[in-house]
Amino acid sequence: MAQIGFIGLGNMGGPMAANLAKAGHQVTVFDLSADALKVAVEQGCQVASSTQAVADAADFVISMLPADKHVQGVYLGEQGLIHSLSKSTVVIDCSTIAAETARHVGAELGKQGITFIDAPVSGGVGGAIAGTLTFICGGSEAAVEQARSILNDMGKNVFRAGDIGAGQVAKICNNMLLSVLMVGTSEALQLGIAHGLDPKVMSEIMLQSSGRNWTLEVYNPCPDIMDNVPSSKGYQGGFLVDLMSKDLGLAQQAALASGASTPMGSLTLNLYRSWAQLGHGREDFSSIFNYVKPQTK
Repeated sequence: MAQIGFIGLGNMGGPMAANLAKAGHQVTVFDLSADALKVAVEQGCQVASSTQAVADAADFVISMLPADKHVQGVYLGEQGLIHSLSKSTVVIDCSTIAAETARHVGAELGKQGITFIDAPVSGGVGGAIAGTLTFICGGSEAAVEQARSILNDMGKNVFRAGDIGAGQVAKICNNMLLSVLMVGTSEALQLGIAHGLDPKVMSEIMLQSSGRNWTLEVYNPCPDIMDNVPSSKGYQGGFLVDLMSKDLGLAQQAALASGASTPMGSLTLNLYRSWAQLGHGREDFSSIFNYVKPQTK
């Protein structure tokens, strides 16, 4: 069993840290939320007073943070872990950030002899709770292998996409596709509802037809079709509209940098940003279902 430091206990990070403790690891956590820390203690984790204290004697440090600036601050800031991490520590950043940021953080840590991989996740809050996440890793083959046993205690799939930063590229490609599927599924269901069809029947039809996709299978955006998904819980407790907008923005930055054509990704980004500006940024991204609802005459 390993000594693990875990930074960032949001909707995803909290359950991930809990699963590591459940697997028998000694998990020391840090977060700015007192409520999140209280839950972590109930799940068998120990609390550190700072990010620096999290890293003390850790075999692995895992971070799950909202954006690039948080990752850079934790690792490379004035009080960053780059100044205190042992060379034997493996750093696993599970945040979704720009590939360039991951490469920069990895390079700076590498200069100090510290192993780093970017390992953003897919599978949502349900996957984090169930321990069935997919980890999309960027880093050397040796580094990913070092981290694999720890990642397996939080998920069921571990992929190496390539060198540092590759995990982030693969993740934003996946999330861009997911968001397009969510909007398309929402439009199709709302069109059926507008013509008097039962959305549950419509979902069953599409699940057995060529429109079948992940959102219909496990994350239906229409309320009361599935239990224990955000749409049936007031669009709470899932992956925020604000975070999907951030990921779609990263995808568009990557498209501009490479000259790739992503018209659907661009359109979907605009839809999610508009929905957030209407006050829905803290709802689950499946709430886009309500944005495409037909206007009453």
